[in-house]
Amino acid sequence: MIRLLYFASLREALDCEGEDYPLEAPITTAELRAQLAMRGQPWSDALALSQSVLAAVNQSIASADAIIKPGDEVAFFPPVTGG
Repeated sequence: MIRLLYFASLREALDCEGEDYPLEAPITTAELRAQLAMRGQPWSDALALSQSVLAAVNQSIASADAIIKPGDEVAFFPPVTGG
């Protein structure tokens, strides 16, 4: 099991701030996004690999090939610009 968190526009698009997600074996952040996108609408639009979405694993920014293991916390959020 992993803990998923969604922030900003992703939270709004998915109407979900977080969830526990079953995970038995390590996968990459890109593989996890692909799995979540297969849930259908609105997941496929919000988390498609073509979308600009950042990930953090255990509160550290993670690349698409970062490994997620059972027990981890994964956050997805859109890029943020400052002003």
